[in-house]
Amino acid sequence: MIKKRHLEKVIFCILFSLAMAAGSHLSAAPALAVSIEEETIVGEKFLESMRKQYPFVDDGFVGEYVNELGHYLVKGLDTQPFPFQFYVIVSNDLNAFAGPGGYVFIYTGLINAMDRADELAGVLGHEIGHVSARHLSERVEQNKKIALGTLAGVLAGALIGGNASGALITGSMAAGVQQQLNYSREDERQADQLGFKFMTLAGFDPSGMIDLLNALEKGHFEGANAVPSYLLTHPGGPERISNIESMTVGYKPRGENSEVAKLRKLFPYFKVTVTAKYADTEQAERLLKNLAQESPDSAVVNYGYGLMWKEKADYAKAIEYLEKASRKDPTFLPILTNLGEAYHLMGQDRHAISVFERALKINDQDKATLFLLAGSYESLEEYGKATVFYERLASMKPVKDEVYQNLGICYGREGKLAQAHYHFAIYFLKLGELRKAKFHFQKADELAANDPALRRMIDEAKETLRSREKESSIY
Repeated sequence: MIKKRHLEKVIFCILFSLAMAAGSHLSAAPALAVSIEEETIVGEKFLESMRKQYPFVDDGFVGEYVNELGHYLVKGLDTQPFPFQFYVIVSNDLNAFAGPGGYVFIYTGLINAMDRADELAGVLGHEIGHVSARHLSERVEQNKKIALGTLAGVLAGALIGGNASGALITGSMAAGVQQQLNYSREDERQADQLGFKFMTLAGFDPSGMIDLLNALEKGHFEGANAVPSYLLTHPGGPERISNIESMTVGYKPRGENSEVAKLRKLFPYFKVTVTAKYADTEQAERLLKNLAQESPDSAVVNYGYGLMWKEKADYAKAIEYLEKASRKDPTFLPILTNLGEAYHLMGQDRHAISVFERALKINDQDKATLFLLAGSYESLEEYGKATVFYERLASMKPVKDEVYQNLGICYGREGKLAQAHYHFAIYFLKLGELRKAKFHFQKADELAANDPALRRMIDEAKETLRSREKESSIY
């Protein structure tokens, strides 16, 4: 819990970090201003705020892929200041940035501009470099005296972006703050050097970063707002390209290891998933047509069309393509997961369950499959079977909020009201709706008199509730 004497400092750090997230960054200074512990607290609050400001990609495969690649690169760090976490934000902007506490974010728009895993590795490696060098914390000290109102205005302008930001960021002081929020050329150079190190140690081709920067530099720009955000927030594009090219002189690639080979093989599936689910239809169709020219009936192409039609709610067409994809690549789990979900959305839950059971033979710990399988049993009103899988998910951390909500519903339908109220209480506690959580805890307490195990769980959870209430009262 944050002490009152640290409140002003923490509030500043949160606002400062949010401004960073919108695309502005800090330049280097001589001394660190915040400890790793303090930055970790700020990072957690920062992530909460980011979730409120932006839609995140909610796809198990996409999240697992970007984190597997990111954590593989992180192995090149001698020491890790933070436990790194990687997230994909749904936005057409071509951008990526590192927030406080080891949180790294990349936009779907930038992913759509990539052609291979080595380009993604280049971007993530660069952002890991910023985090490992503690560039964010280095400049906090010299900005502590800036009024929060001014900083909040800069934050609002940065979040809105474009021409609208100019109306919000006014006055010489605000302009000065905005300038201070940029990474210096030295910061960028150091991050590129570290990113190069991480990429080469991992076995990726460092020219991937050069290819991506060249593609962004050669884009069709019409005015400042058309310039990709990544070039605005990572200044010195041509200079950076030249510096990275100089690092590649004399570089001798290692033989492709099994991890890099796997990530490269899965990248087309990764990009197709991002584009088919989160880009517009025209962009998705363009990508799939280009892929079809190389391999017209490949698993990747059929998978992409299946996802696209599922997003359009044409489940019959989605099933047609996903069935083809599953025959081409029967071991790629997301094909089966999406196929089963398409059957579920068509109301064919028996078919869905059979597909999910095939998927669990590939990986019986896959959370997406378990969640969808539970949902199919819930749709069939087989609540006992549904709770078995939801309870299994509740034991696999981290847990989606909806697991607790659905457990509350299923237990309620079974007439097990104490368990129902308990899980609704946990659900609302995770959402931060403390009054609703307290109400359900009270109901669960009243109904659990003859269940000592459940009462212990309720008492432990109520301690968390009390801590959250005290923390809320400080703010």
